[in-house]
Amino acid sequence: MELFFNPFDNLVCILLGISLTVWFTLLLVFIIVPAIFGVSFGIRRLYMKTLLKLFEWATLRIERGAKENNHHLHKPYSNAIIAKEPTSFEEEIKEIRRSGSNKDLDSASASEFEMSDIFYFARRGVASIMDDEVTKRFSAEELESWNLLTRSNNNFHYISLRLTVLWGLGLLIRYSFLLPLRVTLAFTGVGLLVFLTCVIGLLPNGRMKNFLSEKVHLMCYRICVRALTAIITYHDSENKPKKGGICVANHTSPIDVIILASDGCYAMVGQIHGGLMGVIQRSMVKACPHIWFERSEVKDRHLVAKRLSDHLEVKTKLPILIFPEGTCINNTSVMMFKKGSFEIGGTVYPVAIKYDPRFGDAFWNSSKFGMVSYLLRMMSSWAIVCSVWYLPPMSREEDEDAVQFANRVKAAIARQGGLVDLLWDGGLKRGKVKETFKEEQQKLYSKMLVGTQEDRSRS
Repeated sequence: MELFFNPFDNLVCILLGISLTVWFTLLLVFIIVPAIFGVSFGIRRLYMKTLLKLFEWATLRIERGAKENNHHLHKPYSNAIIAKEPTSFEEEIKEIRRSGSNKDLDSASASEFEMSDIFYFARRGVASIMDDEVTKRFSAEELESWNLLTRSNNNFHYISLRLTVLWGLGLLIRYSFLLPLRVTLAFTGVGLLVFLTCVIGLLPNGRMKNFLSEKVHLMCYRICVRALTAIITYHDSENKPKKGGICVANHTSPIDVIILASDGCYAMVGQIHGGLMGVIQRSMVKACPHIWFERSEVKDRHLVAKRLSDHLEVKTKLPILIFPEGTCINNTSVMMFKKGSFEIGGTVYPVAIKYDPRFGDAFWNSSKFGMVSYLLRMMSSWAIVCSVWYLPPMSREEDEDAVQFANRVKAAIARQGGLVDLLWDGGLKRGKVKETFKEEQQKLYSKMLVGTQEDRSRS
């Protein structure tokens, strides 16, 4: 039987081979090798500045087109709400009584109960529905202007042919060039992490193993950072977490781990997973003393605390990385820190992370997107731009309990990152309001009434 070969097929195979060779050579020279040595050619910074110029031009075009078509520009709803100076519970009740009665202040404050008190609770309920400061932290942050991503402007409509062509060109670049490049880098970084940590795990425990483990982790995380085209600015590096301590940070996304681990090595804490994530966890723990828990162990607070305490007792071990919020918040605020991380002792190194949403929304809405779809959204965004601040180390004071210490650390992170400091529990993302929160409001009102009765009896 005679075989015939098509010369065109041979040419296609040759061109494909040359293309792949050039592609991987460029990846090796411009991305992987610089990641190994921790250097940068400044290409990502130049790319970010170019995008900013593009966004400014697009915003001007949108404003001009809106004026020509008599369209009102969409503004975030929160900007239309005028913030009111915070007042105490009792002051607000007295203000309502004063405005609804001709009685003077003393008689109003001496009253046990007035029908006008109902309006306070009704007003608070309506205000919470209109501008709920909790649930809006679990949805994507709204932008002031469009960044040429359809997902960031649901009210997009035709403005001009030039702008539409620019959006289509950006779509083509992001999905035909950036996405394949980033997926390749992601598989390269994760593959090297799994393979090299397994190899290092065969070495005996000692300085050489620890040295190689740290270098491999840094190299692989830096490759993964480049897979997201992440442009990170680290501030106050002299305050970086040191061995034998605890690093606590606000939590916006699963990539928070990669952002921090590309600038220093940490001992991770988390639950053991299955699938690809489980393979990565099992390989990592062979080279580095990460702290993984079985599903049945996670709810045992005493066991978790003991494992963490045992790790901290060895001052040569890597600092523990913990996100005390326990869930992802949308880059606008910091919610309640779980006290468990602050009960085990040790020096706490606070870290504030703030993302720039103009280039891509890093927030993971786990109730809306799975991990794979979320990562695809990240890799098809323009870039991930963020700032990281290392705050001075903090220790628990003698007259301070774990909750007070956690709130002090949280306030410092919020202040440095320009985030709103909220007392609410991030667990409200999936659960109902605890009865204790309702009882607290009832106690405040009862305390006020009982207090007025006591004042009246004394007089």
